[in-house]
Order: sequence, then C-alpha cells, then structure tokens
Amino acid sequence: MENIYPYKILFVEDEKAIRENYVTYLKMFFSEVFEAEDGEKAYELYKSKKPDIMIVDINIPKMNGLELLEKIRENDYSTKAIMLTAHSDKSFLLKAVTLKLTKYLVKPISRKEINEALELTISELLKYDVSPIQKINLSLEYSWNVQLKELKHHNNVIELTNKERNFLGLLFSHKNRVFTYEEIFEHVWGYDESITINGLKNMVKRLRKKLPENTILNIFNEGYKINF
Repeated sequence: MENIYPYKILFVEDEKAIRENYVTYLKMFFSEVFEAEDGEKAYELYKSKKPDIMIVDINIPKMNGLELLEKIRENDYSTKAIMLTAHSDKSFLLKAVTLKLTKYLVKPISRKEINEALELTISELLKYDVSPIQKINLSLEYSWNVQLKELKHHNNVIELTNKERNFLGLLFSHKNRVFTYEEIFEHVWGYDESITINGLKNMVKRLRKKLPENTILNIFNEGYKINF
C-alpha cells in the first residue's frame, strides 16, 4: 500500500494501545480514519460517518463485533468489513459468511496481513458497483425498497416469503456481483443441511414470476446475480 485512498475507515478495538497504533498507521493510507472502543460507539459512528470500510475486533464491550455487524447488515451490504478474531472454529466461520466479511484475521495480526486484507477490500470497492440507495427502480414499473426489503409493482406490494425476501435482499445488495450457492444457502437458509440446489431453483422459479423477465440471472456452476 503506497497511495492515500479516498475512503473512510472505522477501526473498532477496545484495547487502547492496539487501537491507537493501528489508527496512526491507517492515517498514512486513508483520507479519514475513525475509532471506537466499544460496539455502541462504533454503531453511532457508523451511522454518522458512513465509513466505506470497517475493521472490527470480535471481542468488544457493550455490543460485540458479531452483534455490531449483524445490526449493520440488516440494511447495509455495501460497507466492507474485516473482522479481527481469536476464533477459527466452524461455527464462527459459518456466521462470518452471513455477515459478508471481506476477510477475517486471526490474532495476533501482522501489518502484512492487514495490508493484504485492505488491498482486497479496496479491490472490491473498485470492482463492484454497490448500490446503497433506498429504492431501486426496475423495468415495467417494478421497484425494490432496499431498507424494507419490499417488492412493488405499480406501487402495489408483491407478497414475498421471508426466504424470497432475504434472497432478493442479498442479490440487490451488490449490482453485477454473482453470489455463490454457498453464500445464498447460508444467508437464506442459515446453512440448513437439508437444503438442495433444486430447492433453491424452485424458489427462483417462483420469484421470476413476480419480477420482470431476466431480473434474476443464473451463472452456470457459480450462482445467481441481479440484473437491473
């Protein structure tokens, strides 16, 4: 990393010495750097400063890192997140999938590791056209409300199941991004071992009848993406 990047970054860590060290380091590369020592302050800064990137330690007081990102992901899949954790067990990794982490790093963490994670994050910011808007207008007078996860046609609400709503919410969170089958299974079904590709395909078939033609695209052997 050699450039000053025009992104806002929020570093969340309760240990003061570690936090101050990394904040000083990050200011060498980012135009605006904010810091928080607990989850509640981090969430308030997230709402007021709208950071592009968050680096969050999992073990922070008042609201831990997982709870913080779960709250943010209720309406926002555009903010990039790197998780710092002492955990490497399967349950944490499965939970991490639902939070759309760009990277998780197991402590202790070197500057080389943090640099590589940030370079990957910046690459994602440059590569994907992320839509943070509240309403996405589709063809034929269809629309999707990002915050409410609500589909309308001619201003009439189209009935969706919770799984259909979560699936569309995931796809609409990133324009032009292909979401893998594994990501979809985890986000929509919570990694229920009983779900199959056929079950996903049946849901997509039902959804396509509620949307303009070619809104949901299947990418062979990869997954699904939204087209608008």
